Amino acid sequence: MRNAKDIILHFREMYYGQFRNDLRLVFKPPLPPQVDFLGCGAQKSGTTALDNYLRQHPEISLPEKKEIHYFDIEYNFRYLNIDHSKYHSFFNIKPNHKIAGEVTPSYMYWDSSPRRIWEYNPNIKIIILLRNPIQRAYSHWNMSRSRAIETLSFLDAVNQEQKRRRGCLPFQSKYFSYLDRGLYSSQIRRIYNYYPEEQVKIFKSSQLDQDPIGTMSEIFSFLEVHPIKIQPGEKVHRGRYDQPMTAEEKAYLLDFYTPEIRTLEQLLNWDCSEWLK
Repeated sequence: MRNAKDIILHFREMYYGQFRNDLRLVFKPPLPPQVDFLGCGAQKSGTTALDNYLRQHPEISLPEKKEIHYFDIEYNFRYLNIDHSKYHSFFNIKPNHKIAGEVTPSYMYWDSSPRRIWEYNPNIKIIILLRNPIQRAYSHWNMSRSRAIETLSFLDAVNQEQKRRRGCLPFQSKYFSYLDRGLYSSQIRRIYNYYPEEQVKIFKSSQLDQDPIGTMSEIFSFLEVHPIKIQPGEKVHRGRYDQPMTAEEKAYLLDFYTPEIRTLEQLLNWDCSEWLK
């Protein structure tokens, strides 16, 4: 029969043994990053074309589908110790692949994404496409209408946007953010807080649209893969609008976005005067 001392030692070993196991779970070393670049935005700015062109390069591994939505999903980061194996499972990296990446345009917009991406891989490279925010906002609303997400008219929707976004707090609204997603300068500054400018490549979406071969050559050089000449093919995701933007709607958006466009010109040293026409 065990004496009291043996029983105490037995339970102490059980307790500390379990404690050591718990520590291993909490503090186990993270998996090394396997993703080298991300296409982070902006939504409705040509990221589907970017994804299609990247898939033509034999040295680049991408998931089977565009938009993994890993770094913008709160549930994926509910624990302090993040297991990225779920994320890595989307990639089928083969011997011919030199780098891996994916395109999820909401990463640029989502407040927590840049920090999460930096914690995952501080050396990752970021690609961003920016569309005229006036056109982007209307295209976003049109997409929501076509998917039966939105029932309001455009002007009613943008006038209700702040109220709807407050209804999503403490998180952001993935759907009713027509105006907010086009405030590019604050989103870019947030990315620059974590990444030096040499790790971030930003283009106008019109550049990819008008010169896909030249733009992708620049992107391949940025990603440090060998140059290839892509096959542009047909334009993708050119949704038809139920109705064209009215003069009243355009005037509203011009008034809203003019200060932002001027700020962006200074931030990126761009000429965006065509966006204001």
